[in-house]
Amino acid sequence: MSASGSGSYKRIETQLVHAGEPSPRIGGAVEMPIFQSATYEYAGEGSYHDIRYLRINNTPSQLALHDKLAALEGGEAALVMASGMAAISTTLLTVLSPGDHLLAQSGLYGGTHDLVAAEFPRFGIERDLIDADRRDSWAALLRPNTRAIYVEAMTNPLLEVADLEGVVQFAREHGLTSIIDNTFATPVNYRPLAAGFDLCLHSATKYLNGHADIVAGAVIGKAEAIEGIRHRANHLGGSLDPHAAFLLKRGLKTLALRVRYQNESTQRIAGFLASQPGVVRVNYPGLESHPRHARARRLFAGYGGVLSFELEGGERRAEDFAQRVRIPAVAPSLGGVQTLLTRPATTSHAGLAREERLRLGISDGLLRLSVGIEATDDLLEDIRQALR
Repeated sequence: MSASGSGSYKRIETQLVHAGEPSPRIGGAVEMPIFQSATYEYAGEGSYHDIRYLRINNTPSQLALHDKLAALEGGEAALVMASGMAAISTTLLTVLSPGDHLLAQSGLYGGTHDLVAAEFPRFGIERDLIDADRRDSWAALLRPNTRAIYVEAMTNPLLEVADLEGVVQFAREHGLTSIIDNTFATPVNYRPLAAGFDLCLHSATKYLNGHADIVAGAVIGKAEAIEGIRHRANHLGGSLDPHAAFLLKRGLKTLALRVRYQNESTQRIAGFLASQPGVVRVNYPGLESHPRHARARRLFAGYGGVLSFELEGGERRAEDFAQRVRIPAVAPSLGGVQTLLTRPATTSHAGLAREERLRLGISDGLLRLSVGIEATDDLLEDIRQALR
C-alpha cells in the first residue's frame, strides 16, 4: 500500500481530504478501512524500529495520518501519539537530556506547565519561564546548556499572542530548537514550520479531530527529528490505537470548514460580549482592543474558536452565568463541534496554586468559551439571556 502524494495538492482543503490516503484504494473502498491489528507479519525488517507493530508507530492507519499531517503543516514527517501530552512530553524528552535547560513561555497550558515545572527537575532538566512578549528579556536567561525554546501559538485561556517571529529568530541566533504548540491556531490559521519553527505540536483531541470523541496528539517537523522522536515514543509506549486513528483521519477532513466557521462565529460573539455592560474584559485576538491584535492580524489567517471573559461579580457571577446558558455544555476541553464553557480555575489550570494563577491573570471568575458550529445567532441569543 502506498500513500497518495501530497505534492499535487496545493490547497489545504484538498490536502485534508486526499493527502495520505492509500493508492490504489484498498479493495475499492473510498474510505480507508480500520486496521484493527496490533501485529503484522515479519517481512525481513533488520531494525527494532522497523518491525511492523502498533506500538512502533508504523501501521497503515498511523502512516496515513503521518502523511496527512505532514502535508497540512508543510513538514517532512509527522508522528501521531495517544494524547497531546504524550506528544509534548515525548518531544521534549527527545530534544532535552539530563543537564539541559529549556526556555518555556510563561502562561502555558496547565498540563505542560506542570510537566516542565514539577516533573522535569526529577529528570535533571532545568527550565526558566520567559515573557514571550519581551524578546529583550530572553538573552539574560540563556545558559550554556540551553537547548530549546517552547511557546504556544495562542495561550490558554488568556489568548495571548507571543512574539513568534522573535522566537524563531532568537532560536536561530542561539542554536536552539524552536517548538510550538499550534493547537489553538490549527494549520488553517497558522503554519509554524513555514514561519521557521523546527517542531510543531498539536493536541489532536481538539480541532484536528473536532468531535470530542478521542484523545490524540501529533508532532510535525524535519524527517530526522521526527524519527528520533518516534524512537523515543516506541520505548515510552504512547501509540495511537487504530480506531482512534480512523476517527482522527475522518475528523481532519472537515477541519477547514469547521475552523473557518468557528473563526467567524467567535469574532461575532467576542464583539457582542465586549459591548455588554457587566462584562469586565474579553480576551480574543480578533478584537482591536486586544493588546496584540496587530501582531495576530499579521501572523494568522483567522483568530480561532476560543475566547475568555470576565463578568462583574467574579466567581459567583461566573457560576451563575454557567448555570443559565442553555446551548453550551459546561465541560473542559475545546475545539469540538459543540460549544463548551468552562472556568479554567477548576479545570485546565486547577493544578496551579491560586497565587500562581492570579499572577498569570487567570482569576477565579474567568470563563472560557470554545465556540462550536451551532448557529451564531442562537449562541448570541443564549448568551444574551444568560447575561440578563
